[in-house]
Amino acid sequence: MYAIFWPKIVSPSSYHTACSPGVQSPYTGVSYGPTMSSPLALALVPLFLTTPATPVITPTVITQTFEEPADADDPAIWVNPRNTERSVVLGTLKEGGLAAFDLNGRTISVLPAPQPPTPDAKPGRYNNVDVLGDLAFVSDRGRDRVRVFKVDEHGVKDVTNPATKPVFSQTEQEVDEQRTVYGLAAGHVGGKDVVVTSRRNETSIALLQVQKGTTYDTKKVSTLDLPSTFTLPNGQSWTVCGEPGEGPQVEGMVIDERTSTLYAAQEDVGIWRIPLRANGFGRPQLVDKVRSFGAPQKYNPETEECEADGENPGFGGKWLEADAEGLTLTDDVLIASSQGDSRFVAYRKADMKPLRDFRIKDVEHSDGADIVTGKLNLLVVHDGERPNGTGFAFIRF
Repeated sequence: MYAIFWPKIVSPSSYHTACSPGVQSPYTGVSYGPTMSSPLALALVPLFLTTPATPVITPTVITQTFEEPADADDPAIWVNPRNTERSVVLGTLKEGGLAAFDLNGRTISVLPAPQPPTPDAKPGRYNNVDVLGDLAFVSDRGRDRVRVFKVDEHGVKDVTNPATKPVFSQTEQEVDEQRTVYGLAAGHVGGKDVVVTSRRNETSIALLQVQKGTTYDTKKVSTLDLPSTFTLPNGQSWTVCGEPGEGPQVEGMVIDERTSTLYAAQEDVGIWRIPLRANGFGRPQLVDKVRSFGAPQKYNPETEECEADGENPGFGGKWLEADAEGLTLTDDVLIASSQGDSRFVAYRKADMKPLRDFRIKDVEHSDGADIVTGKLNLLVVHDGERPNGTGFAFIRF
């Protein structure tokens, strides 16, 4: 039997908000019992697989709430190599730009997204972010570019090549149709710094190599189209329901540099494991499915939602309620956001065995997550539904 160690479970004391000065983590380094080979000794209380209730974890701090047009979406953690307590958390705010926070959740800076190049064009819209070394890569969904930023303890500086071109769109007119870069993950694979990004409303993902200079660019070297139609165990064909003309997109992604593997969450399908080379993709394997996988649905144009159109035959998984969203890795554990019911699921990466699900207090419909362990033990998640907007929650352990 495996035990996982999670940060502090909800107790009568509440978390600190970002406006509280001098916040200190209430957690200690205590551990109990046998662990998996991971410093995700995700912290203090052993939660066995037989525990019937889904545990709820209290955030250490929360960031400020962002209101429209800013809309928090995806976090990434930059670990300061000189002083881990001066590390920085980044968070995309869509049309609100890119925010930088200190470890107490206080906002250091907000870098605005680009203005539209013409009055009729779409403005910049920062969707997802990932950190590689001292660089942060951001998917600019509004302009179909991958933007690059230098990170230090004071925040970020845009170092994107001004001539960088759209990733998926052939023309600026096509950019404005917004089938553009969406999810994003960065990593070092096969001796190259690479970025993988997905395409909004499509099943496509693209592999880009980082081009370094006084400014930074990315060069697309390969693409992969995941399926939208599947053969079920009963022999029937099932096509993922969606708005007419739109395919089941990928957003949450993470690169496992140790095994040169991409994990990608196709929102209405499940989690894919895809071998990754510096110049291409291997054969994708669907390693877990959302519960509604294979269930008959139809699109209702009045509600603009897919609705049940028959009994669920039970071909889906047991753990993920669509959408399958943010993915993050630490050593032997993959954490996924089960956005549809505001839970997170931890898997043993080697065989994708579900180990434990959990909730984070007051965090709803989370898109993105990032975790680091070692000198800094921190989990950051997107908080998708606050009374007046959105934000991020930090869990120190």
